[in-house]
Amino acid sequence: MVASFALPRIVIAGLAGSAGKTLVSAGLIRAWRRRGLEVAPFKKGPDYIDPAWLGAAAGRAAKSLDTFLMPRESIIDALACAGGADIAVVEGNRGVFDGLDAEGTHSTAELAKRIRAPLVLVVDTSKSTRTVAALVLGCLALDPALPLAGVILNRVGSSRQERIIREAIARATRVPVLGAIPRLSFDALPSRHLGLVMPAEREDRERVLEAMANAIELGVDVESLRFLAEEAPRLPLPVTVRGKRPPAEPPVQIGILKDDAFSFYYPENLAALEAHGAQLVPISPLLDAELPAIDALYAGGGYPEEHAAQLTANTQFRTVLAARIAAGLPVWAECGGLMYLASAIRCRGERYPMIGALPVEIEQTERPQGHGYVEACVDGDNPFFPRGAQLRGHEFHYSRLLDDSAPLPTALALQSGVGVGGGRDGIVVGRVFASYLHVFAPGAPDWAPAFVRVAREARAAMAKTPAAKGDHRGIHYGSRSADRDRRGRIHPGARQVE
Repeated sequence: MVASFALPRIVIAGLAGSAGKTLVSAGLIRAWRRRGLEVAPFKKGPDYIDPAWLGAAAGRAAKSLDTFLMPRESIIDALACAGGADIAVVEGNRGVFDGLDAEGTHSTAELAKRIRAPLVLVVDTSKSTRTVAALVLGCLALDPALPLAGVILNRVGSSRQERIIREAIARATRVPVLGAIPRLSFDALPSRHLGLVMPAEREDRERVLEAMANAIELGVDVESLRFLAEEAPRLPLPVTVRGKRPPAEPPVQIGILKDDAFSFYYPENLAALEAHGAQLVPISPLLDAELPAIDALYAGGGYPEEHAAQLTANTQFRTVLAARIAAGLPVWAECGGLMYLASAIRCRGERYPMIGALPVEIEQTERPQGHGYVEACVDGDNPFFPRGAQLRGHEFHYSRLLDDSAPLPTALALQSGVGVGGGRDGIVVGRVFASYLHVFAPGAPDWAPAFVRVAREARAAMAKTPAAKGDHRGIHYGSRSADRDRRGRIHPGARQVE
């Protein structure tokens, strides 16, 4: 008999981006929490921003599910490891059938079928009535196997519009309308070029989440959605393939750039680093004066262009970090991290000097330069991966290297994606690996152990240098990570050495 597990679950999908999926998902999560349920939030990836809102609504980190970035076993394992949750909400991405190709490969629809979860479609009803029924009917006709279990109408303008749409859907299909949300009088989730504003940047995020929950409570049949989730069948319990346990050595210290400028990190990536022997040290390039004791640095994505003036103004930190990188500090930099390591960022007519570890300049643009899944083969020397290794990830950037930037050695040949241009990505300078590629640890099992290995090797190499006296990593020159709040700000009264 095959072992199995039960997890009530539901997928919230849309006909396109900005249909209201995050509003419904986050509002539903918070509404169920009000009823005393422990809700496990998930997001159909790749994404950093929506999961942050789902996690804030749930009071626990949101995990990603992606059929391109993860093997099937990892997807089921993520659900099985939901930590004793009573119910799970999975927010889809883009349109329900939008995927890698015209067949909708790796779409939200395919994910819902793979995890055998009922799917609820959020439809933006702006300036439409009976046509909404045609859209729902079209989804059923395009894929009869779609587990479409209900529809939620969003941005409804009047009771008359709602009545006509409900009647039209009932006549054309057997799909129930499970709720109608009016046009909200406030912009609950404002956006910018990469998506929604991060919840950590919103002082009013709790008010926003409560308002979204109120909208769901008033307009949506929350109990019917719970019943649908509980009807999801049991799933076979995966035989999780665990990696080798890390050697019984002292943990390496891996710094994480973490503040309003750098916030794009998958919880799974951070957990994988810790599982393989890393102790993570939060660092704020916006606020810190010096660098704490670290053996390597993880410079993730975010919005350095939005905080470029403040990053530039922190000259002491830039100087110290540049010196440490020049001395051999290993760095894994993704997108925003790559921008920060460059010589400068040019944005809105201004030039902002950055670290200078990469002798290139980055231009922030009005239009996206790369957006989507990436497949790459390692074909150049680098500290992290052997030649021939295959990597999958994603990119989403509104920046590019300036045309007059000097060419640099790269380690990745792209089979798909844009990268730094010319079918290449992965700039390598010393122990720095900087790319527009974002990796996802469950789909790149060699990444975390490689990162920890490089950090350990760098520590050993630095210990052997003649200049290494005492703590070669540069023990606490600045504010302590323990003195920070979750946004990377210094707590009042915290000691900071200038």
